Amino acid sequence: MGDDKDEKTLLDRLTLLADAGTALASTLDLLEGLRRACQVLTGRLGDWCVVDLLDERGRLERAVVSHRTPHVLPPGGYEGPLPPVPQNATGPLPRVLHGAGPLLLADIPPASRAADPLHARQLELFEQLGARSAVVTPLRARREVLGAMTVARTDPAHPFTEDDFPLIENLVRSLALQVDNARLHEQTQRIAERFQRDLLPDLPHVGDLQIATRYTTAQSIAQVGGDWYDVFVLPQGDTVLVIGDVTGHDLQAAIAMSALRNMLRGIAVDRQEPPGEVLRRLDIATHTLNQEATATCIYGLVKRPGEGGLWGLHHASAGHLPPLLTTAEGDTHYLETGAGLMIGVDPAHQRPTAFDDLPAHSTVLLYTDGLIERRSESLDQGLTRLRQHTAALSREPLDTFCDELLTGLAADTSDDAALLAVRPAPPADT
Repeated sequence: MGDDKDEKTLLDRLTLLADAGTALASTLDLLEGLRRACQVLTGRLGDWCVVDLLDERGRLERAVVSHRTPHVLPPGGYEGPLPPVPQNATGPLPRVLHGAGPLLLADIPPASRAADPLHARQLELFEQLGARSAVVTPLRARREVLGAMTVARTDPAHPFTEDDFPLIENLVRSLALQVDNARLHEQTQRIAERFQRDLLPDLPHVGDLQIATRYTTAQSIAQVGGDWYDVFVLPQGDTVLVIGDVTGHDLQAAIAMSALRNMLRGIAVDRQEPPGEVLRRLDIATHTLNQEATATCIYGLVKRPGEGGLWGLHHASAGHLPPLLTTAEGDTHYLETGAGLMIGVDPAHQRPTAFDDLPAHSTVLLYTDGLIERRSESLDQGLTRLRQHTAALSREPLDTFCDELLTGLAADTSDDAALLAVRPAPPADT
């Protein structure tokens, strides 16, 4: 009988570890994963569970409070910022956050005997939720304490003992790994986004030509990508518009993107040739220096009004989505001429250059596929939706035009999205 009981206890503990791990892995959201894991623990290990997390600056926050009877907890009532962690403290939570533990609390004092404000908050919680015994354990990963987990029982007949330590430490090890991975993910995402934005240029001031750009990163990944835009003025006075997307979504794509952008700038300034010829030279340079890179790209030249009084756009596309022209009256059409193969496919490909008039107050929009593509629909549906949005925004200020496009279209995307919009004014308006 004793062996059977021991085997059942072992099986129960292994099942608890497996279920808690499954709960953690069931979502990419850190707090939701911790909440689900705590719900597993409060159902089978203790009556309530708390996870407190330290941020990068050492500030402490009560991230999750879970109770086996959820209605006893006011929504968010116990969660939120906590007092600073004292350097010299006797309370169990500060000691654990400095690396001690796990600590068994078998005789919990009243809050009036707290040694510091943080200790007081912990004892108040014990009083409010009726804890009779508890275990406080550090969340430790890579020799760093990330926070603490407290598991409590309210039944004095079944208190925690040191025999519970191995199970709790195994559980906490999984929690700590999840917290550490989530923080690394967030840190990488911040670095990636900053790196990506640092590669984007400052916009030139071109008198009677309004220019606006936007870039937003995908929220579901923590990698740099290959989307880019560029705007600069050539010595002869034409304004260059570039948008592109290097194949891939990793560091290599970002490196290739940076190389392509710089090569394109050099070729454009040195040669000052039609867009199709500039893209042909870029393709040759790419094939020579980085044969593995492929990319889509639009290169355009905005020409000031000539004798006819209209601005003009000379442009060529290397496999990129077509520019969209929207008039002030809300008429829209895609500029689909000047299309050619993407960069990196055939350096001998002869690339055409197209020309389109730009009516005053019209808007030319260049964009990457993250603005329009959805997994559940065709590309034509995305292009149609983009036309509908730009038509509705045709008379809005250009910054509003771009902001509303991102809000209306890019919020649901799983990819980076970049856009570049220009709007010319007639000479009389300047």
